[in-house]
Amino acid sequence: MFPLRVLLFGCLISVCLCQYEYYEYEPYEPVHQSMPSTPHCAQECECPITFPTAMYCNDRNLKYVPIVPTGIKYLYLQNNLIEEIKAGVFDNVTDLRWLVLDHNHITSDKIMAGTIDKLGKLEKLLFSHNKLTKPPGPLSKSLDELKLIGNKLTSFPSGTLSGMENLTTVHLGKNHLTSESITGAFKGLRSLMLLDVSENKLKKLPPGMPSSLLMLYADHNEIDSIPGGYLAKLPQLQYLRVSHNKLVDSGIPAGVFNITSLLELDLSFNKLKSIPEVNEALEHLYLQVNQISKFDLESICKFTSPVNYSRLKTLRLDGNNITQSSMPHDASNCLRQASEVLFD
Repeated sequence: MFPLRVLLFGCLISVCLCQYEYYEYEPYEPVHQSMPSTPHCAQECECPITFPTAMYCNDRNLKYVPIVPTGIKYLYLQNNLIEEIKAGVFDNVTDLRWLVLDHNHITSDKIMAGTIDKLGKLEKLLFSHNKLTKPPGPLSKSLDELKLIGNKLTSFPSGTLSGMENLTTVHLGKNHLTSESITGAFKGLRSLMLLDVSENKLKKLPPGMPSSLLMLYADHNEIDSIPGGYLAKLPQLQYLRVSHNKLVDSGIPAGVFNITSLLELDLSFNKLKSIPEVNEALEHLYLQVNQISKFDLESICKFTSPVNYSRLKTLRLDGNNITQSSMPHDASNCLRQASEVLFD
């Protein structure tokens, strides 16, 4: 079995190295050619002889989940017309590892008891682009990835992820979650590396985040401030994205972004009038489409010397009230590693 954690971590890091577009992790599917299925496979699906523990039922206009035979560990049901998960469909595979249900029409009240909650060894639940109003559950303590993008979630109870010490990735983007509805939801997740809560209705960054977090995406919300000391409680955080929010200078406490772990900071499409203080270790800073009118070099370099300078590779200031002529004469000494500095 391919080491999933290594694959996932590599994929996550690879999309964080530069300015980005909205990203959705797609499930890893082993390459296979169309061939006769193994004898035990559901007739609507395909179970390749070369990968007999997987059953592919995706893209078949199915309106139901077929009975899954014993021995299947990886079940692909994405891109169908499924509206419900009936009792008994997973009775033969309580040791199922991956369940992919993206792009269907499933509602929360049509997930029967004794179905998903029976899957005690489930590691990966991909349930994006359905019609869920609440997270399914109770969920397996073995889960390492939960993906619920593009549903209708309005709440995420604090006990939903309780005890999930293997959980590394949670995608909750494109829902209707508020700051209050996710309070306490991520407490105690010792292995959590990535949390995506973009395109919701948050007015503040999620509280109570675990210290293991590497990546926090909160783009396209209604956030107007960052709590003082918020990032100091996340000693491993490398990527923070808060673009398309309502951040203003008064909502940015002095030094809140000045942490040595941070590599990428995206504050684009907000209402900032000045460059916030960042650490010299930061590599990518996105400030485009704000209201910045002055190049404050001290926000990027406290002082410059042969060994003290910014590690910024990318600095975007386009869409502000500032031009390249606004740069101080000694900016080149501070930004000596920058390969991209963009103005209008």
